[in-house]
Amino acid sequence: MTTYLVTGGCGFIGSNFIHYMFGKYGDEIRIINLDALTYAGNPENLEDVAGRSNYTFVKADITDKEAVRKVFAENSIDRVVHFAAESHVDRSIVEPELFVKTNVLGTANMLNCAKEAWDNGDGTFHEGRRFLHVSTDEVYGSLPEDNTSFFYETTPYAPHSPYSASKAGSDLLVKAYMDTYKFPANITNCSNNYGPYQFPEKLIPLMINNALNGRSLPVYGDGKNVRDWLYVEDHCRAIDLVIEKGRLFETYNVGGHNEKQNIEIVQTIIDVLREELPDTDPRKAKVTYDLITYVADRKGHDRRYAIAPDKIKKELGWEPETMFREGIRKTIAWYFDHMDWMEHITSGDYMKYYEKMYGDRD
Repeated sequence: MTTYLVTGGCGFIGSNFIHYMFGKYGDEIRIINLDALTYAGNPENLEDVAGRSNYTFVKADITDKEAVRKVFAENSIDRVVHFAAESHVDRSIVEPELFVKTNVLGTANMLNCAKEAWDNGDGTFHEGRRFLHVSTDEVYGSLPEDNTSFFYETTPYAPHSPYSASKAGSDLLVKAYMDTYKFPANITNCSNNYGPYQFPEKLIPLMINNALNGRSLPVYGDGKNVRDWLYVEDHCRAIDLVIEKGRLFETYNVGGHNEKQNIEIVQTIIDVLREELPDTDPRKAKVTYDLITYVADRKGHDRRYAIAPDKIKKELGWEPETMFREGIRKTIAWYFDHMDWMEHITSGDYMKYYEKMYGDRD
């Protein structure tokens, strides 16, 4: 039985990955989920797997050396899938030190603990062990608005926000361990994910939640910043492929072939909500383009991201399967079915944060 240590497994992508892996492999694998349960880590995301005999939850911070060492000492870990990170650009602008601590120092601790546990004592590592560091396309900076240039694995790093700089630092640490120690690792850099369980500080769930509640839909600047959108289940398939079949020491870019301006995203969400809400639902009348409110642009806001996933397609046969409108429809359907989940996480501290970031614009 292959044992996976998943960091940040109660977060958005991490919880989707755990669901995907149990759905694909069932009782053939064991998953240990290490999560500090910060604001975006929600145990409710994994309620339906919590009772499995091959699932274990460990509440710990990736910066806690003794806690991470203990997990490695008490378990024979075959795979580390490292999601745990502070990931919201807006928060990084307000609290950059937190991002450096979690993303850089936390990754260094994970690398050191895995290296220590897997070391054969002669400069080699236990056969078959793999460490996958999950990163972002934001480390590459910004692209021109020409629709002809893309991020490749060879694109130089040029991060512009404290978040992307901290992720770039963590990427470079992984690269250094691969080069210096021949540590058995890979890196994936993905485009913007969306889908079930995403915390509503991010664009798509924020707009869905606000629209359903008749709140304004805050759009930065002119709304024409472009992102490449990747449905989270497609991303999970890619991670599974890379950690099992990817060439060691390689980086793989994972993109969705779904480039959209932010304003297009918001308009699509409004359109699909109006299609899905029955005429008898009083919320439908409020879901209109009139909710769109342009707000002051984010500091250091990158204009365009676009990933070329040519390498992962050529080497591993991976391609995104979910086109954007289909993915938005599936995402909205999930939120309709999980309104209690949304209500639980959008109370209390979340609303204080929302007012701090966007102000009272209603």
